Amino acid sequence: MKILLIGKTGQLGGDILRNAGGHDIFAPGREVLDVTSRGAIESVIGDHRPDVVINTAAFHNVPQCEVEPLTAFRVNCVAVRDLAAICRDAGCRLVTFSSDYVFGGDKRTPYLEDDRPAPLQMYGISRLAGEHAALSTAPDSAIVIRTCGLYGRSGAVSKGGNFVDNRIADAAKMRELEMSCDQVVCPTSTDDLSKAVLALIEHRRAAPGLFHLVNEGECTWYEFTKAIYEVLGLDVKVTPVDRKGLSGTMRRPLYSVLANGKAAFLGIRLPHWRDALARYLKA
Repeated sequence: MKILLIGKTGQLGGDILRNAGGHDIFAPGREVLDVTSRGAIESVIGDHRPDVVINTAAFHNVPQCEVEPLTAFRVNCVAVRDLAAICRDAGCRLVTFSSDYVFGGDKRTPYLEDDRPAPLQMYGISRLAGEHAALSTAPDSAIVIRTCGLYGRSGAVSKGGNFVDNRIADAAKMRELEMSCDQVVCPTSTDDLSKAVLALIEHRRAAPGLFHLVNEGECTWYEFTKAIYEVLGLDVKVTPVDRKGLSGTMRRPLYSVLANGKAAFLGIRLPHWRDALARYLKA
């Protein structure tokens, strides 16, 4: 299968590139393919004629989206619409990504693909708009994957590193820290996610549409931090803090756990988050 990968330097893109053995994968840098340039997208897709385009590029610095909403929509919605239209016209599939932040957090059981979104901040709004842009523009060929709490070997440059590595760095500088206990999430390894994404595009019965892909289980960021230190045997006191989902005036969903409903029906399942974390730390 010929794959065009957009976003190879990110956490997810890097792991897709590492795990895509057996596929003919082309992963240009941003200097060749800027996802916000329709002309560049048309040129690269026209030259390489991929079977599938996997777009992992996004503007996912949540607080910065409040400051730069136009940039958030340019990357997370308009660029996705352009990709979907170009892929549709070229006869190739598009796989792009969204977020648990499209939900408002009013549930206390995992969100299914057909649950009603209700984003609380510009990031979630722009991601939801991108979902609609992809699925309305290319309903017969676009797959949108929602996921949550990503961490991987490449880190998250826009956030100053991934959550796990940042907590390890904290342990080298302090013996106690505070961590929020108000948000319940499903932290997801990009190594596991990348393998599930590849399995999905290889699956003969994977129809276009919306999928959830996350590591199984749920926890707060406080519980996740405690688990990091337990696996590593680090003596750090972690104090839970209830911030009520607020970062300044910006709101985050208090519960945004996703259920892998449609993917599990196809036999595609991700391991529990504790298993994923242990493998990441041991690697």
